[in-house]
Amino acid sequence: MTIPLSVLDLSPISVGSDARQALRNTIDLARQVERWGYRRFWIAEHHFAQVASAAPTTLIGLLAAATESIRIGTAAVQLGHHTSASVVEAFGTVDALYPGRLDLGLGRSGHRGAQLRPAGVPPTPAPDRPVEVRDGVVLPAPFNPGRLLDTTLFAASLEALYLPGAEPLPYGEQVRQIRDLLAGTYTGSDGVHLRAIPGEGADVQLWLFGSSGGESARLAGESGLPFAANYHVSPGTIVETVEAYRAAFQPSERFPRPYLVVSADVVVAEDDATARHLAASYGHWVYSIRSGAGAAQYLDPDTAPPLTDHQRRLVEDRVSTQFVGSPAAVAERLRALQQLTGADELVITSVTHDHADRLNSHRLLAREWGLTHVRAA
Repeated sequence: MTIPLSVLDLSPISVGSDARQALRNTIDLARQVERWGYRRFWIAEHHFAQVASAAPTTLIGLLAAATESIRIGTAAVQLGHHTSASVVEAFGTVDALYPGRLDLGLGRSGHRGAQLRPAGVPPTPAPDRPVEVRDGVVLPAPFNPGRLLDTTLFAASLEALYLPGAEPLPYGEQVRQIRDLLAGTYTGSDGVHLRAIPGEGADVQLWLFGSSGGESARLAGESGLPFAANYHVSPGTIVETVEAYRAAFQPSERFPRPYLVVSADVVVAEDDATARHLAASYGHWVYSIRSGAGAAQYLDPDTAPPLTDHQRRLVEDRVSTQFVGSPAAVAERLRALQQLTGADELVITSVTHDHADRLNSHRLLAREWGLTHVRAA
């Protein structure tokens, strides 16, 4: 049986456009993929970059208002930048108006545990591990964050996102707080019972997200929660990530067995050559992130210069694991990813310079995958 497909969107800003148009494109994409039979529409959280998804807890309300039945969620709220109460109250507010449609995705990003390379210290050399192809799925060497060319902007971003003197809670503790606030069982350190209104009792599905076999995967499993593994961000660690989640899984009332979603970066067109052309500037976009400049505006493939050898080496793991081609070719590779990971669902992210091409990519894939609405149409 064909597993469901969902969508992850970053509200990318293309060269020649702006944040206003990017957000309008995101709303339009959500409406269209709902028509085409996708199960969920998730929004990422990114700051100080040329993407318009900086405030997903605000954007979910706009998306819920613009759609009718598709599940809306975050992929994921960067807990280091939010208090537990602010997250629960934001989702509780939207759920009060659009009940039973929200996925509250939580991620460790934003915590200060990240080790930044001091200025003047050269990037870490790439690990000497060959690319593996397992059951048709490309598994490159894991990307070492120490290879980032410049961490200056990242460090400044963290400073701007925290109040002076504030420190985020440990990730596991904050997840527990959020669960308690939703359940109405939260008690502060002084023993006082606090109720988040709106928020308490909200029909919100909690998710954890991760890119390794570390804390997020283990915590999702131990808590009996669904888990989203980021193949599109960290393809080299996908096997260890899903294995860690399953190994740690303890059945819960809502999830008696693990429920796993795996992400994939996809560009589909009517034929392979057209798809490759539309994806030609993807490597430039990834390089802008790994150079330390933050995600740049997405280049037009008609005018983007070729990547240099140095640039290509830094992004090869992401470029080689992007799913690009005709509907049949991409669907075949996605099925291989699903079989390798045992995913219960795939979440598709797609970035192209032109919004129409991105819509077409999702439409063609939905039809090839056999999603109900597209097939009926």
